[in-house]
Amino acid sequence: MIEPPLTISQTHEGLFKKDYSVVELVDSYLERIEKYNAKLNIFLTVSDSVAYTQAKKADKAISELGNSAIEKYPLLGCIVAHKDLFLTKGVRTTAGSKVLTDYIPAYSSTVVSRIEKAGAVMVGKLNCDAWAHGSSGENSDFSPTKNPWNLEYTPGGSSSGSGAALAANMCLIATGTDTCGSIRLPANYCYLFGLKPTYGAVSRFGVVAMASSLDSIGHLARTASDTEKVFNITKGEDQRDSTVTNSEFPKPKAKVKIGIPKEFFVGGLEKEVEICVLDAIRTLKKAGVEFIEISLPTTKHAISVYYVIQPAEVSSNLGRYDGTRYGAGRETFGDEAKRRIMLGTYVLSAGYYDAYYLKAMKVRTKIREEVDRAFEKVDAIIAPVAPSEPFKLGEKVSDPLKMYLTDIFAATANLSGIPSLAVPSGFSKKNLPLGFQLMGPRFSEYVLFELGKLYERSTSYKPRVANL
Repeated sequence: MIEPPLTISQTHEGLFKKDYSVVELVDSYLERIEKYNAKLNIFLTVSDSVAYTQAKKADKAISELGNSAIEKYPLLGCIVAHKDLFLTKGVRTTAGSKVLTDYIPAYSSTVVSRIEKAGAVMVGKLNCDAWAHGSSGENSDFSPTKNPWNLEYTPGGSSSGSGAALAANMCLIATGTDTCGSIRLPANYCYLFGLKPTYGAVSRFGVVAMASSLDSIGHLARTASDTEKVFNITKGEDQRDSTVTNSEFPKPKAKVKIGIPKEFFVGGLEKEVEICVLDAIRTLKKAGVEFIEISLPTTKHAISVYYVIQPAEVSSNLGRYDGTRYGAGRETFGDEAKRRIMLGTYVLSAGYYDAYYLKAMKVRTKIREEVDRAFEKVDAIIAPVAPSEPFKLGEKVSDPLKMYLTDIFAATANLSGIPSLAVPSGFSKKNLPLGFQLMGPRFSEYVLFELGKLYERSTSYKPRVANL
């Protein structure tokens, strides 16, 4: 009997108790995809033949190796789906754009390959804002994904399908990319854990680039432990991304001090979101965590800086899609891609480079230095993920600036290159998910995982999926 929602350890327990096989797990998840995907628009491609091939291989490993199979394959039998920015050999990859409607990659990204080698089973590719440009999933050229908790609301973006797939129990783990909250926002809006790793901890090889100095490759899962188990597989050098290093990851301290940045609790923050974060602070205080107020004054400019640097890098990265080598022509780009290409080209143009791009890079350095100084006093920083609960589909489509401000609390981690973990913590009066984020110094992922586990224990947290 398969009882949703499963965690990685529960999946393994059921497999080794012979409650079900990996093939039967695939049957179960594919059945849900077939039943609900038309309504939710989560999967752009379902790879059922790949899933059954990998499932049979996993069942064979269990039969031959028994319980020791987990040592060789830590994600054995775990059902995964990938954001459609991740190249998957032989399986269509669109980046959520009609420019790449029929693109079939000849190789897989490092993250996809590592997760597959760890024994996971891929059921398909997930909808997202085209080229990862967006906070709601509404910029997908294949229509937006709906939030399983309430179909009138966004699941967050740009990894919209990643958050919705887990909330709808269509997979066990999902990959995502985070350039300015694109993992943390869907995690926050779908009642999930979401990891934006340290820049340079996980390879970007084989992932469609959005803004190369900001892109972080992470994932979403149902528990802090599951998030950690996937990170153990994806982290580290691959000789294909020169920014990645096999860094030392500091061990969590017995006594942890967390900073509360006063600039993050100002006007524009919805009351329910603020109360949610303050409740999390009280919970962690009772568990023995010390909190102090800190100041990050330059972070008020973070979203402005981001929307100069990011379009500049977008205009460079999208230049390769000229329709001559692969994909459709540039006239196929959607409105948001065109908007960012034009903005980026403008800030990099002669006469404006110093006024906009260079100035933004200088402020970015100041933000990073300010954040580094804060971590001399504290081990982590707590903050909201977004200023509001999930918003209705269509609510901000006609106002791009209002949409961009959704990421106002996310930008600091990307501009600074630090890790951040989104943690689910409750529901609003409208029964929409709420949560908070924990940021740490570079390569402090394991400190954040332990804090996430501490919060789980202190609240008797249990994963939940939407009732469809």
